[in-house]
Amino acid sequence: MTTQQALTTWYDAPRVAQKSSVVLGKWIQQRPGGQERAGLTPIKLLTPQRPAQRRNYAAAQVSRLTQGWSTISASANSDIHRSLDAVRARSRKLANDDEYVKKWLAMVTTNVVGPNGFRFQARVYDKPGMPDTMANDAIEAAWAKFGKKGVADVTGRQTLTGLCQLGIKAAARDGEVLAQIVRGKSAANPFGIAIQLLDIDRLDTALNKPAEGVRNAIRMGVEINAYGRPVAYHLKTAHPGDLYQTTSGIQGNTHVRVVAEDIIHEFMADRPEQIRGMPWAHAAMLRLNNLGGYEEAAVIAARVGASKMGFFTTPDGQAEVVSTGTDDGTADGGLMMEADAGTFQSLPEGVQFQPFNPDYPTAMYADFVKANLRGIASGLGVAYHALANDLEGVSFSSIRSGTLEERDAWMLIQEWFAGSFLERIFSEWIAAALAMGQIALPNGSTLPITKLDKFSAHTWQGRRWEWVDPLKDIEADIAAINAGLKSPQSVAAKLGLDYEDLLIEIKAAETMRERLGVVLAITPNPQQLAAAAGAAASATNTTT
Repeated sequence: MTTQQALTTWYDAPRVAQKSSVVLGKWIQQRPGGQERAGLTPIKLLTPQRPAQRRNYAAAQVSRLTQGWSTISASANSDIHRSLDAVRARSRKLANDDEYVKKWLAMVTTNVVGPNGFRFQARVYDKPGMPDTMANDAIEAAWAKFGKKGVADVTGRQTLTGLCQLGIKAAARDGEVLAQIVRGKSAANPFGIAIQLLDIDRLDTALNKPAEGVRNAIRMGVEINAYGRPVAYHLKTAHPGDLYQTTSGIQGNTHVRVVAEDIIHEFMADRPEQIRGMPWAHAAMLRLNNLGGYEEAAVIAARVGASKMGFFTTPDGQAEVVSTGTDDGTADGGLMMEADAGTFQSLPEGVQFQPFNPDYPTAMYADFVKANLRGIASGLGVAYHALANDLEGVSFSSIRSGTLEERDAWMLIQEWFAGSFLERIFSEWIAAALAMGQIALPNGSTLPITKLDKFSAHTWQGRRWEWVDPLKDIEADIAAINAGLKSPQSVAAKLGLDYEDLLIEIKAAETMRERLGVVLAITPNPQQLAAAAGAAASATNTTT
């Protein structure tokens, strides 16, 4: 190769490497001498070529299979701001019309709050290991009085347990629970404090203002300081979708600023710096809507197949629909057929009958619905057999595994709800109750507010469930207690019981039996029976 050819090849190598560009190829040919350079055969250069850059993770690659997969990451609040109102409206629609969502909301209410609510237990101690029993009983009695209907709820319609049930349902359906603390005479109870649950729509998602000078930023109706801590909430004075607002012509855009100390706003956050919450069912909502449409179409197809027998056809191509006999038979003078059993009917000349035999829904209908419900159950965080009421093909091991995993998830939600919603209510109530002198000892003296920190000690016990296999689980717990691996208190807590209260109840039952002269026939356990049988056999052999 001559020096000129080598230089020419070096000059044209980048262009040959980019020969896939049509515009660049035409530009080369139009240049002086471009025809010759365009026809040159490139040689392999000895200089190293830079390898093509590739993404390190397969999930980050962009190809025709991932073109619709977003690679843009926005903040949690930006994503929520764009989607919250639409997702919440659709979540409420599903809650009204979809039977699976309605069942799921019932499961959330039943398993998180339960029929009796959270068990409140005062934990006031005079010294370590020495509980102040009288103070504990007085605080628990006052809390029970506060939880009665018409006391805790400022509207007078709900008990405290009812407020919790409404609150957890709102958190699951809407993604957030919103309540206002009412103080003073407006509370209309002896404690001087009450709770008013509010619809989350009162918190305006469209209200956003940046921080300017000493003024705080407002993000989706929540006023926050520089650290993202809520300092106030801007609530609409009326629900924007209220019928009164529509008929009276009032738009309901007037806002009132309420300080954060008077608002309970709780949600389960998924990302740091998140200010508002999303409905818990958002990951399963699209599939729920599609499954509902599929089932509706299947039902309509089945109804059509059940009500239509076939068609009459004529040589000129006209056809008349044949009914099952449910029509009045007078429509347009069309041909009709009696659907009576054992009846034969002759047709006019040239008229033929073509049966209509739809095969839908097919045998795959049940499998398709079941497969979708499995994905929906995963999106809702519940066991499939509980959501779908389907115990077909379920073994004891599988149902036990699924049930235990689901119960762990319920207890996680219980801890969140008790530690946020109930804890906030109690912290406000105990201060108000002590200040109003509403916690009294048996001798009539009231607990002083100066010892607020001492009297605030307490615990929450959420509802628990019966054992899946009672005999085996009880035997396992007894063995763990005997081996020193568990305490009776932890076993009682697993059942939703307080061990101290349990011992008091047992003692009271024994005292009652002794007073009434009742003797219970206690059946010995299998180990006792085996020991007794062994002792009897040993005594017999010795005698012999």
